[in-house]
Amino acid sequence: MARLDDLSDYLIAPDPGASRLTRGVTGTDQNGQPVDLNVVEERPLTIFLNRQEIVTAMTIGDYPEYLALGFLRNQGMLRDGEPITGVDYDEELETVVVRTEATTTFEDKLKKKTRTSGCAVGTVFGDMMEGLEGLTLPDNQVRTSDLYALAAHINRTPSLYLEAGAIHGTVLCQGPRPLVYMEDVGRHNAVDKIAGWMLSEGVSAADKTLYTTGRLTSEMVIKTALMGIPVLASRSGFTAWGVEIAQQVGLTLIGRMKGQRFVCLAGEHRLIRDADPAKVADEPRRMGRK
Repeated sequence: MARLDDLSDYLIAPDPGASRLTRGVTGTDQNGQPVDLNVVEERPLTIFLNRQEIVTAMTIGDYPEYLALGFLRNQGMLRDGEPITGVDYDEELETVVVRTEATTTFEDKLKKKTRTSGCAVGTVFGDMMEGLEGLTLPDNQVRTSDLYALAAHINRTPSLYLEAGAIHGTVLCQGPRPLVYMEDVGRHNAVDKIAGWMLSEGVSAADKTLYTTGRLTSEMVIKTALMGIPVLASRSGFTAWGVEIAQQVGLTLIGRMKGQRFVCLAGEHRLIRDADPAKVADEPRRMGRK
């Protein structure tokens, strides 16, 4: 059996040792003693669609092409099957230009901008609910044994979060296997990177689960649903609107997943409860949490 921190299952795994993603700083602790820390970098990345500047996002700087593709895909600016003729990243100018075969104009959509609850101030253009009406997600079921295995594996995977903190992770999974683990200062960026990878590689969403370290907000639910992924899980909690949208679109929404425990607030019909929670290693409850 592979170790829980084994990276061999991953197609893309975190690289906490990458020098460009963190910076060493020196400070003092509570006793006035010197402390050396690695802190996460933030860099601007400006995304263009053909000749149109779309947005400047703050990001850690890895996988810029996937981030650009995923952002445009999740904003409805790239349609399924639309021919993409190029994705050009200029590291010096910190820009990505996504080029399509057809001419695109999004002036009206860009006029309406919503700042979301993302930690690095996520931005959604146009109607946040656009694309959800009439959406039908696959009915693929998910085993609780797979969910427990994923949580144990992912939470022990070496990552920037464990190395430096101040960052969120999102993992694309299939059954008990984590496939692609992306991190960023905003959880919306991490999701967009996964969407971009799926678009670039032509990967189906029907049999996938998305696992995130962050809160299950409306933005996270909308992005997951628009990607066609039927299951979203997290160690963290929910927002009321996130739960409401998940119930409306039939997304399986699982939160507070720690040790033996989890709560499913939408899409219960997909769960196959094939694992005995009593046989799963538990985590201590926090004070005040019931």
